[in-house]
Amino acid sequence: MIADHPKELWFELRDEERQIIGTLRDFLQAEVAPTAAERDESGAFPLEIVKQLGQMGVMGAQVPEAYGGAGLSTRIFARIVEEIAAVDGSLALTVASHNSLCTGHMLIAASEEQQQEYLPKLASAQVLGAWGLTEPGSGSDAAAMRTKAEETSAGWTLNGSKQFITQGSVGGIYVVNARTDSAPGEDKKHLGLSAFVFETPIQGFSVGRKEKKLGLNASDTAQIIFEDIKLPKNALLGERGKGFYDVMKVLEGGRVGIAAMAVGLGRAALEFAAKYALEREQFGKPIAEFQGIGFKLAEMGTSLEAARLLYLKAADLRDAGRPFGMAAAQAKLFASEIAVQACDEAIQILGGYGYIKEYPVERYWRDARLTRIGEGTSEILKLIIARNLLAQYK
Repeated sequence: MIADHPKELWFELRDEERQIIGTLRDFLQAEVAPTAAERDESGAFPLEIVKQLGQMGVMGAQVPEAYGGAGLSTRIFARIVEEIAAVDGSLALTVASHNSLCTGHMLIAASEEQQQEYLPKLASAQVLGAWGLTEPGSGSDAAAMRTKAEETSAGWTLNGSKQFITQGSVGGIYVVNARTDSAPGEDKKHLGLSAFVFETPIQGFSVGRKEKKLGLNASDTAQIIFEDIKLPKNALLGERGKGFYDVMKVLEGGRVGIAAMAVGLGRAALEFAAKYALEREQFGKPIAEFQGIGFKLAEMGTSLEAARLLYLKAADLRDAGRPFGMAAAQAKLFASEIAVQACDEAIQILGGYGYIKEYPVERYWRDARLTRIGEGTSEILKLIIARNLLAQYK
């Protein structure tokens, strides 16, 4: 389901956003919404839809035009992610991860030669990008990764594995983080990490288990394995041993996209629940007229508007070249928590109908639940926010 939007909800679009979002909504209404539930049920990856989004510029949203991208601002990209999430959470995650993680890392750390080689392919969706950070034994503690890249006379040899990788089995360009140097100590174990970029197929690369998930079923998630992959010297992405700092920048940008995705899912739940409440009658009148239902809708709408304003603030700060890490953490934390609550309330408003797959709100809830984990768990984000706040008052 996608709302008709006779007028903008919560926040008026800027002129530069209006045409882009309007065209995207038309596409989503015609090509994505009718089959979103079916893809969720089957787990089929929507490759053809992704290719069409590539032609529309969505898959290279923030890639400069010189490399075949659309050169859009973070603000417009985030609005794009919200719109897609309001229709299909799985597709929104594909778009967000492709742009913010793999492509985002390339935009932050790649050399001119690397950008010329890889960015046009990513921007057009000729190939999809995947980003390898999480491992079976390291999640929030990213610096504890065990994947290693050893330098040789010819380049690098990569060994290890990565877990929960979005586009893991359908990607074509991979940015993988690995340890290249010993850490000087436990308190500095983030030092000695480096990133590498390569294209598949390549000998020694394989896909492990494809994950069966609670939600976002049409988004590809898989384990990837590296067994003596031989990489050239110019596969090193950024400065050797300083990759952790680039990872933190990538995650900051990714949090803006996940916050927007969360708002989109929560918005979809609110829209469906509100329309249902206007049509569903009990005790002789629409349930929307009961205060208990109206208060739920009021809280959902207010919280989602606040969440949108938080992610737009983070996006605007990034576009202005100002520090945005704390704003992104606040946006992602608040939006993800609020989205799950909104989806849960939508289920409650629909009652038994909210719990069955004939109606979409249970899918919105399952999809939104990931936003509290991806690009930093809520607990990690609270640590980041607390440290930033305390630093201001020292």
